[in-house]
Amino acid sequence: MPEPREHLGGVEDQELFQQLRSALRSPEPIDLLGLVSGLAEATDPRSGDLFRPRDEQPQRGPLIESLIGTPCAETTAALTVLHEFLDDTELVEAIGAELGQRQQPMPRWLARLSDAYGSPNTWFVFHTLGDETSYLIDVEFVGGRSVSAFVTVEHNLGSVVSEARFAPVPGDELAELLRPHLDQDTTLGPTDAADARAVLEDAVDHGRRLYPQPEGEMWPVGRPLLVWMLSLLPDGGQLPERVEWTHAEKDALTEDFFASRFGRPLDNPDHRGLLESVIWFGTDYGRGDPLRWSPASVSILMEDWFPRKVVADAAYLAELPELLRAFTRYCHDLTKVRPALTQLTLDVVDELEPAYQQVIHADRLQGPEALLANVLGEDFNARRRRWLAEAVGGAEALRNLDVEPLPDEDFDWQDIADDIRPVVGQFLEACDRCADELLDVEHRTAMRRFLRRVAIADPTIFRRKASPIRGAAAVAWVICRANDTVGTYYTSLPVAELLDAFGVQGSVSQRAEPMLRAIGVARQPPGTMDLGAVDLLTSARRGAIIQWRDQEW
Repeated sequence: MPEPREHLGGVEDQELFQQLRSALRSPEPIDLLGLVSGLAEATDPRSGDLFRPRDEQPQRGPLIESLIGTPCAETTAALTVLHEFLDDTELVEAIGAELGQRQQPMPRWLARLSDAYGSPNTWFVFHTLGDETSYLIDVEFVGGRSVSAFVTVEHNLGSVVSEARFAPVPGDELAELLRPHLDQDTTLGPTDAADARAVLEDAVDHGRRLYPQPEGEMWPVGRPLLVWMLSLLPDGGQLPERVEWTHAEKDALTEDFFASRFGRPLDNPDHRGLLESVIWFGTDYGRGDPLRWSPASVSILMEDWFPRKVVADAAYLAELPELLRAFTRYCHDLTKVRPALTQLTLDVVDELEPAYQQVIHADRLQGPEALLANVLGEDFNARRRRWLAEAVGGAEALRNLDVEPLPDEDFDWQDIADDIRPVVGQFLEACDRCADELLDVEHRTAMRRFLRRVAIADPTIFRRKASPIRGAAAVAWVICRANDTVGTYYTSLPVAELLDAFGVQGSVSQRAEPMLRAIGVARQPPGTMDLGAVDLLTSARRGAIIQWRDQEW
């Protein structure tokens, strides 16, 4: 056994030591698991403050070194939990080697933590207005103890985990305790454990990209605990496919509204223009359903999205509340929402209208600069330039940016593994066909370059039993998002139309993620796609970046 070192000698370390001692003595596993989860989260490099220097943030390596260097029951307990929670192979191996030398007795549930298993009985809670869905899962330990997690996925923020609460009871018992407190608009029912795992893992992953991240009493400090609990559930679950609305479907919804008793009095060019923006928000944000309107969604629309995102004069924007009232009544009538819930939503529109009118009539930033200024504050210009530099591959690349069109360039097969060439060829053929039919030569060259880099960086992506056509659609989606060709208010090409060129429906973001990881693209906030490579950007995109680079706000 190594010599004890005074790693836990400071005031904060002694406080941690006492907390570990108290949690270890507790009869409930949740006390120790929750405490160590907070340690793991605080030292996770993926969870740090974007604007705080890395060397000023808590570091995981020194924490593990301190725990290893202070052999006692409390640190053995913490290391045992961290061994299960962490995904860093090197640290896990170091912890495992140390635990092999430790001899302190542990509670049975903790000594056999690796034998814990997820219960197949999983529940979900869903409200009619669709702002959030909650899932109830639980893990059982050797010896009969349980920990349940009640996890809320917030859809208005992009389907991310916004809170996780943990309880020392089985999930079935907690579900029965919840049932009497649910109203007539809330559904509680069983759901497939594998599907629940898929949804929650995706929501955790997307939440990491959100800045600032949602915070609750046990979130995000409970994230490592939840991720571990999810890993004990069956895998192979399916995510619900997000419906992509076509231009024709949006047009049909518009015409039906203005032909209805709700919209007929408002049928004029201004209200049609406003409805186009409202439907854009409804289809591209939140749940992607333009028929669901709640107090939360209209609050986001009026307090933030419209004043910031829709660039127009105040007289035009001032008509939004009237349109939103009529469209909410129309949608709720169509989807059979109770009148009482409709009135709750309308009351919020009434409550927010004075502040909304004041904001749109005041001098304010609009568009992307408004979002960034709100997040970044006084250092907006300096940080904006830093973000632009990261998007194109560095400060020098940003300084030397030009608007020369990408050349018509053949695919470079050099260094592509022989066994994946047939599949890469299928990707290439589908991407080229899309570029010829829907895009242009610059996009074709960018897609070819991106495809080559992924194929060299991680050939295993092309050895999997997965549709090459869907993979090609993911390549096109990445390049088009990086160049603002799809998915923004200022472009005429919807994501659904791009995917339709490949005969693909639903989201392809999951297919894109391993490709992005392969070439070193970091996790990003929703709505962004910065590849850090200027040679993957079209002349139009580079021109827009140059305008941003040279403009001061």
